Amino acid sequence: MSLNQFSRTELLIGTDGINKLSHSRVAVFGIGGVGGYVVEALVRSGVGELDLIDNDKVALTNLNRQIIALHSTIGEYKVDVAEKRAKDINPRVNIKTYRTFYTPETSNEFDFTNYDYVVDAIDTVVGKLELIEQSKKAGCPIICSMGAGNKMHPELFEVADISKTSVCPLAKVIRQELKKRGIKKVKVVYSKEIPTKPTITIEEESSKRQIPGSNAFVPSAVGLIIAGEVVRDLTNIA
Repeated sequence: MSLNQFSRTELLIGTDGINKLSHSRVAVFGIGGVGGYVVEALVRSGVGELDLIDNDKVALTNLNRQIIALHSTIGEYKVDVAEKRAKDINPRVNIKTYRTFYTPETSNEFDFTNYDYVVDAIDTVVGKLELIEQSKKAGCPIICSMGAGNKMHPELFEVADISKTSVCPLAKVIRQELKKRGIKKVKVVYSKEIPTKPTITIEEESSKRQIPGSNAFVPSAVGLIIAGEVVRDLTNIA
């Protein structure tokens, strides 16, 4: 076997696995603390096509946890920074970027039948529900990140069907809303850790929404767990 940048991965998943990844198209909605690490791991694994969806720009407060956040990237669109980083890792990867805030109103910009996998790493309940509904209609597998804010224990996160989740407040809301819609079997990454109460209160000026606390190790762990699930599912490796 001739050496290349994916040789170490090929030792684990074989040539067929590498080929499957190189011909797969994955959409990552939300390129923040979780989604940024999903993109990082998928590109390093050899996924051939990625759609990156996020309308935010890198901010000073992203530096504590987001892999794309550097002082040199503050003020740039996250999808643009992620695209540049991804192509520096694998110049052959095909990237499509969307400076879009995903909602039911913007969902028609995306054809989910084009995707082999969808990653939900966005924050809003309405957006998550719409992503799940559109993925189910298209017959496309999806994995969703549940609440990662205000948590300190990455080792407590697990992969489960949404129906098996407990404790996590976000998972509870999503579980209830999906039941109303008759949607079953959605893979999620969640934790039973009781969220830590922030020591101070900070609000976003634009929305007056209280900002959750975060750190460098919980969102990254969730992102890497999600990426691992995507890779294993695409290559049919248990």
